Amino acid sequence: MHQAEDTITVKTRGPGLTDISGEIAEIIRASRVSMGLATVFCTHTSASLLIQENADPAVQRDLMAFFRRIVPEGDPLFSHTTEGPDDMPAHVKSALTQTSLSIPIKSGRMVLGIWQGIYLFEHRADPHTRQVVVHVIGV
Repeated sequence: MHQAEDTITVKTRGPGLTDISGEIAEIIRASRVSMGLATVFCTHTSASLLIQENADPAVQRDLMAFFRRIVPEGDPLFSHTTEGPDDMPAHVKSALTQTSLSIPIKSGRMVLGIWQGIYLFEHRADPHTRQVVVHVIGV
């Protein structure tokens, strides 16, 4: 059984999805695991991870519009505003998505559908530097 772990640093430009599939694939290749599991973990509470379509950019625009609608900034429901009006909505969006993904590995590659990519989903208005930990285990 082999294990490997590495961290991806993602510089975001504000709200949106950043494809990190290539960086994860490289960590898996370097691990020499041919069959196993990759765990991908976002170490933040106002960003998250998604497996989402990687072909049509309209998907990302629609996701952003949907999340803005269901969790708007400035909602009087929120009392946590210390870090700005986008902070609590970012926490809610993160809670509605995922901070950890498990991706099977077969023949040394991630088992993803043809139109699937792995994305860091930034929920804050300003650019941030995010850390994503990738742990690979298998044979």
